[in-house]
Amino acid sequence: MLLVRLLAAAMGDGTLDLVTVDGKHHRIGSGLPKLTLRLHDRAVERDLLINPRLRFGEAYMDGRLSVEGGSIYDLLSMLMSGSEVQGALGRAVETLSPLLRRAQQYNPMRRSRQNVEHHYNLSRQFYELFLDRDMQYSCAYFTEPGLSLDDAQEAKKRHIAAKLLLVPGMRVLDIGCGWGGMALYLARHSGARVTGITLSSEQLEVAKRRAEEAGLADRVTFELRDYREFATAHPAAFDRIVSVGMFEHVGVPHYRNYFDAVRDMLNDDGVALVHAIGRLEGPGATNPWIRKYIFPGGYSPALSEVLPVIERSGLFTTDLEVLRMHYAETLRHWRSRFDARRDEAKALYDERFCRMWEFYLVGAELAFRLQGHMVFQVQVARTLGAVPLTRDYMVNAERHLADASAGIEATVGTGRKLRPAHTPESAT
Repeated sequence: MLLVRLLAAAMGDGTLDLVTVDGKHHRIGSGLPKLTLRLHDRAVERDLLINPRLRFGEAYMDGRLSVEGGSIYDLLSMLMSGSEVQGALGRAVETLSPLLRRAQQYNPMRRSRQNVEHHYNLSRQFYELFLDRDMQYSCAYFTEPGLSLDDAQEAKKRHIAAKLLLVPGMRVLDIGCGWGGMALYLARHSGARVTGITLSSEQLEVAKRRAEEAGLADRVTFELRDYREFATAHPAAFDRIVSVGMFEHVGVPHYRNYFDAVRDMLNDDGVALVHAIGRLEGPGATNPWIRKYIFPGGYSPALSEVLPVIERSGLFTTDLEVLRMHYAETLRHWRSRFDARRDEAKALYDERFCRMWEFYLVGAELAFRLQGHMVFQVQVARTLGAVPLTRDYMVNAERHLADASAGIEATVGTGRKLRPAHTPESAT
């Protein structure tokens, strides 16, 4: 049976009992765990043979297959720990991937807005079911084992703020600001004036309301704008730029446009920090199920696809950090919280949507645990002297921000107002 051979090629450790619609059992593998994959119609077998990376998730969403003896997490963990399985159509598509990828990631402004609306215009009530209290929808930073999701997301904001070398009064741009949490944090803890831009009307409405409620509307503003059109109107307008979880939506064909826009919007001493999902194992292609149902137009790049573009843009890479398992832990928290409130999600949408979201959270977590996904933070600047020569300033800034969040008054950085980063003192 061809499907048995296909699944056997994908299997890691464990035993899988495949039960077809006619009741026949096929044993695959050996040892623990022991799971049963039950097919509920004859077409599923054909679909999985043709394009398993797309059709498996669709069949799970539609209830055309089910898992017994464990969860979909257990099954995908078993299958994703083996070799990659493509199927006949999947192999053909991957062969053409370098040609198709440009079309899949072609994201002009109108299409970018449609892609963002597909995912981020889901209701705030839905995202509140599983995100932290600040609505951070990106990788948290687990500074120690057992850290809560709320504390890890707070640590992420501290970590990023520390890399931005903020001084009161600085002008900061947040590209892809989400529901406004990062912009509000930077304004509250550094005294900066922050502008956030997003392509999601739902996020914009929430972010504006949060700024008003926090009493920060005089220092934090939000706009529904694409980074490309925004850059044209704001040359050299910002001291700092931050972008968290947005670069994955840019697309390789637009990387040069993106970094050119960042360069053009920074002033001469400006610094930018880009936080994004990446690949440890080199360039690849977005999973077709993720591309169709979750992030149309999205792609997580290898650093080999990003750093050369930064070099050609005239920006300097001044710091680079790779966060390996932090997003796996973040997704574990999201998955657990979503499971606990699944009935509420079903009341907002329906069971098929819940199965889709469950499959997304499970598959994403396992991509970080088993398939070489990671998060990178790249700091770039227009001049080599824009940041100190050592990373001590980051450690000091994080310590002071932690003290401030605990109720101790502190200034971001060294406990005093930082001098401009390009001065001789800052380079010692």
